[in-house]
Amino acid sequence: MYLLIFLVFAGCGNSNPTSQNVDETPTRGNIKIAVDESYQLLIDSEVYVFQSLYKYASIKPFYKPEIDAVNMFLQDSVRTIITSRQLTQEQIDYLKGISIYPRTTKIAYDALAFIVNRENADSLIRFYKIQEIFTGKAGTWKNVNPKSKLDKIKVVFDNMKSSNVRYFLERFNLKKLPEYCYAVDNNEAVIDFVQKNKNALGIISLNWISDKQDSVSRKILSKIQVCAISPEANPDGDYFYKASQGFIVERSYPFVRDVFVICRETFAGLGSGFASFVAGDQGQRIVLKSGLVPATMPIRLIQQKRENIQ
Repeated sequence: MYLLIFLVFAGCGNSNPTSQNVDETPTRGNIKIAVDESYQLLIDSEVYVFQSLYKYASIKPFYKPEIDAVNMFLQDSVRTIITSRQLTQEQIDYLKGISIYPRTTKIAYDALAFIVNRENADSLIRFYKIQEIFTGKAGTWKNVNPKSKLDKIKVVFDNMKSSNVRYFLERFNLKKLPEYCYAVDNNEAVIDFVQKNKNALGIISLNWISDKQDSVSRKILSKIQVCAISPEANPDGDYFYKASQGFIVERSYPFVRDVFVICRETFAGLGSGFASFVAGDQGQRIVLKSGLVPATMPIRLIQQKRENIQ
C-alpha cells in the first residue's frame, strides 16, 4: 500500500546598519523573525541549535499565518521570514523602491497532509476526489466512498490567512473555498477538531507529524490518522501515498510545496547568518531529521519497498 523509503545525505527590524546594530554580525546580535506557523517544530529546532553554537546570538521567532508574516516583513517589523511562498513581483518592486533587495533561499520541501478521525474508515482518497472536495463537487463522505457511514465533510484549515488555504486556492484555480470549509486558530486546533469530529478532514503541514522522535508529533499521531492519496498522474491506480520524505522526493505524493528563507538585510547581520545556517550542512541535517526534505543538500534513496492494496 505504501512505499517505505529512507533518505540519507549523499555526500532579514531596521534593514540598515545603524548605531543600534553596528555590533551585529552573522553570529551575534538580537533579532526577531516571522515564521509561517506550519514550520514551528522545524524552526524551534533550528533556532535552538544555532543559539547553542553561537552564545551571543538571540533569535526570537514569531509564529504567524502566512499573510501576517509577510506583512511584518514588508512593514520592516522583521528582517527575516520563513514561508512556503516567494514574494510577489509587486512586493519585490516595492522593496526595491526603498533600496531593499531581498534574498530568497529555498531550504526544504514540505507537504500538506490530510488527517481524519480515527473512526473514519476512509483514509485512502483518490486525487480527483480531493479536487472535487475543494471545487464543491464532493461535499459528503459518500461522494468520496459510497460505502461510507459518515455524512457531510467538514474541511478544517488552521487559519483563513494561512499558506494552506492559499495553496489549495492556487492549486485548483479557485476564487473561494466551498461553504463546508472552515478555519480554526492554528494547526494544533485543526488536530483537536479532527480528533473530536468524525466527519472532519483536516489539512496541516507535514512538519507537525513528520518527526517520529518528537514528542509533539508522536502525540498528534496517537490522536488522528493520516490519509494516503493516489498520485495525480495515476489517480485510479492501486497505490496510495502518505505525505513522507520518500514520496516528496519522488513526487508520488501530489501535494508538495517549497519552503523559503527570505531576508531583507542590507548588511551581513544575524538574519543573514541564520539563513545561511539553515541552508548549510548542519541546518539541512536538522531539516532531514524533522521529516522534511532538505533543499540544498543532495540526497539519495537507499531502500525502497512497495506494497499493493489488498
